[in-house]
Parts: sequence; structure tokens; C-alpha cells
Amino acid sequence: MTGVFRDLAGQDALVAQLEKAAAAASALLSGARPGGGVGGGRGGGPPRAGTLGGRPPRIGQQSGMTHAWLFTGPPGSGRSVAARAFAAALLCPSGGCGECPSCHQVFAGTHADLLLVRPEGLSYGVKQTRDLVLRAAGKPTGGRWQIVLFEDADRCTEQAANALLKAIEEPAPRTVWLLCAPSAEDLVPTIRSRCRVVTLVVPSSEAVARVLMDRDGIEPAKALAAARAAQGHVGRARRLALDASAAQRRADVLRVPAQVTSLGPALSAAATLVRTAEEEAKAVTEELDEPEREALRRAFGEGSSGKGVAKAMRGMAGAMKDLEDRQKSRATRVKRDTLDQALLELALFYRDILMMQVGADVELANDPADLRPIASASTLESTLRRIQAIMRCRELLPLNVAPLLAVEEMALSLSEG
Repeated sequence: MTGVFRDLAGQDALVAQLEKAAAAASALLSGARPGGGVGGGRGGGPPRAGTLGGRPPRIGQQSGMTHAWLFTGPPGSGRSVAARAFAAALLCPSGGCGECPSCHQVFAGTHADLLLVRPEGLSYGVKQTRDLVLRAAGKPTGGRWQIVLFEDADRCTEQAANALLKAIEEPAPRTVWLLCAPSAEDLVPTIRSRCRVVTLVVPSSEAVARVLMDRDGIEPAKALAAARAAQGHVGRARRLALDASAAQRRADVLRVPAQVTSLGPALSAAATLVRTAEEEAKAVTEELDEPEREALRRAFGEGSSGKGVAKAMRGMAGAMKDLEDRQKSRATRVKRDTLDQALLELALFYRDILMMQVGADVELANDPADLRPIASASTLESTLRRIQAIMRCRELLPLNVAPLLAVEEMALSLSEG
């Protein structure tokens, strides 16, 4: 696999569909008709580039292309990677070569005709969505398409979803919406019914390892071990292979099953899990927060002098308060996501134990030597109960339950024989 789609591990069928759609979109811009002909102007001559019979091209006249796409798939399958690769293919004059300035700009997030939306907080509001819809209605500056790539579209509030629906129902002629969500059911039926849904599969460990080897130069054994631990999550596999601190955090989480032997150790392990998530979230958000605050200060002219500066400084106070609110929301989300990742690691550990106990011939994410002591000392029923306790904890976290209380309850369940 080459070009912009080369990093999509194990998604051959999806890539073929997206390449066909990108080719249809290019044909539409060049004036080709669905049957292979060309829309002629007066006298039979070819139309102007980017027209169809002298009219602006409208998506939908080509069977392989549509104006709204919904990329779905489990975490780590590459939803946003696939969407961005498709955006690059639509905007690239060569259909997604991966080498031209346009392709590089799309992957850097700097292309003038790409609106990249990444909800940073727990939800995406109606005001933000209305602003986005207005921006999306503009004409592309490069003469091809205006692409809106909306990651985590499932975070839209109900009002935001209604505003988004209006834009998707009546799109501008050159606007293409690329939405990403874990599953189609995570969006309201009215939106998903107007999108072409494409679903990514969980790639095999071998496919993920191949990406790590080809792109990052990671040696085969290490790449395969990271791919197995990540269970098809390409981004996490890369972090485990390249980031020693990420690998250490995973190792710390996987020590919990051996630590929760009684009440005291269970509560201590719970506190450690929550504290680790808080520390990691703090490190991530601090790295993002200060550059944002500094950029805002520069935008309002802090440190400058002259007429109008005092008024600008008063306006900056309100803008800074809005920024701080967004940053707090992002910090809450990062903390929750980090803790949820730790819980998923635990669930996967006990899933491997369950597979070992039933003798299933499946690939394990963890070292069998770490699994055998617990597998031999416990029953199928206790393993299932522990998995249920972990999943119950995951369900509680989004409900504004104090994280420490939820994790303590889980840890106590893990400590029971």
C-alpha cells in the first residue's frame, strides 16, 4: 500500500473504497460524467476545469462519491487516520500521492481547505458547531474541495447535532464532511442516515507490527510485542514501542492483579491507579496549556504600548477566562481517558487469564508467564466477576462518580477470591 493510505494497517477493503471515491471526485472536478463521458459546453467543447457542463460540480452525481462520510471503528483502528488520508486524497491533484505540498499540509493540519475539528472537552457545543457550519459553507481556496474533518463527532450535544444535521442536509456544492465516531449508533439517526458509513476493522498484530517496522524502523520482535499489547491500536503500539514511560505505566497497571491480595493493598493499588492518571493528565495538559495562554497574550498585544492597549487588555481578561474553562474541561477529559486506558489494560489482562483457563487458541496480549500464577489460583467464575467489576468501573466514570471511589470499589472486587 502506497501514498496517503500507507499507514492504514489491515484496512485493504476500506482503502479500495476510498481510492475509488477519490477517483470519482477527481473525475467530477475534471468534468467527466458518470458514464465516462465529459460534460460538454456549447459546440461540444470541453467544459472549464472544475465544472460539469459549465455548472459547478455537485457531489452525488458520481456513484463512488458522496458529500458526507462517517468513519467508525473501535479505538485505535485508525478512524481519524483514515479520514485524514481520504481528505489528502481528495485535495491532492494526483489523488493522494503522499509526497506533494498538498498532502504534507493535510497531514500537518495546515491545509487552507481542511477544517480540522478535535473536541478537547467532554462535549462539543451548539455555538461551536454553528461557527463551524458557517466556515464550512465557504468556497475552497485551492479550487478542489472544502473538507471538514470532525474527530469524535459523537461528543456533539443534542443541540449541536441538530445544527450539524442542517449543514449535512443542505451542503455547499464543494464541501465534504468527514465525521469520526466509535460506531454509527453514537450519532443521532438523522445524521448517520445522511452519511456513507465506513467501518474500520481491528487490524491484526502482524499488520500493526509491519507499520511500526516500515514507518518507525522498530525492530521486528519489539514491534510485534507492542502490537500484541496494543491489540490493534496502532497509535498505542507506537507509544509502547518508542516511549519508555508509556511502557512503564502499562507495567505498573499490570502489577495490580498481584497486589490486590486484601483490603489494604487493594485500596493502596486503587489510589496509585488514580494518582498515576492524574499525574499523566497534568503532564499532558500543562504541555498544551501554557503555549495557548501565551498565544492569547500575544494576540491581545500584552507588553505593547500605545493607543487602545488598555481596552485590549480588558478584553483579554474575558478571553483568558474562556480559555481556562476550555482547558479545565480538556484536563477532565484527559484524566478520564487516561484512567479508562488503565482499566482497559486490566480488563485485557483478565481476558487473557480467561482464555488461558478455557484453553482457547487465541493470541494473548500479555506474557503467559505473568498469567499462569493467577490463572491457576482462580476459577472461571472469579475471572468473569473481575472483568465485570472493571467494566462496571468504566461505566461509572462518565457519570461524575468520584474516580477514587469507583476504582476502590473495583479493586476490592478484584481482591476477592
